[in-house]
Amino acid sequence: QVQLVESGGGMVQAGGSLRLSCAASGRTSSNYVMAWFRQAPGKERDFVATLTRSGGSTYYADSVKGRFTISRDNAKSTGYLQMNSLKPEDTAVYYCAARPYVISTDRKTYDYWGQGTQVTVSS
Repeated sequence: QVQLVESGGGMVQAGGSLRLSCAASGRTSSNYVMAWFRQAPGKERDFVATLTRSGGSTYYADSVKGRFTISRDNAKSTGYLQMNSLKPEDTAVYYCAARPYVISTDRKTYDYWGQGTQVTVSS
């Protein structure tokens, strides 16, 4: 089992920045791929970003490329999502997710989820 706890959400004006954190605990979290998804009201939960266990390769949804940066600190068992140049359409609940070993952008393949953190961007 892996437990995930997100933090860092909040309200920000368009153009602002937020950094989300995802603290992992439980089974050797460094063996797990970490990803971020988001879900806006009335919409499906969509892929945002993921990275390999080493952090050496990253993948982003087209809608956030160039604005968001995913990273991880395996020593701290924590993942991060730095969000810059935020737009009102980035408003959503952001979820951290984990799965063993193999990277994926498909939410159905993730075994573990955090409780989510709200991000609200005003225009």
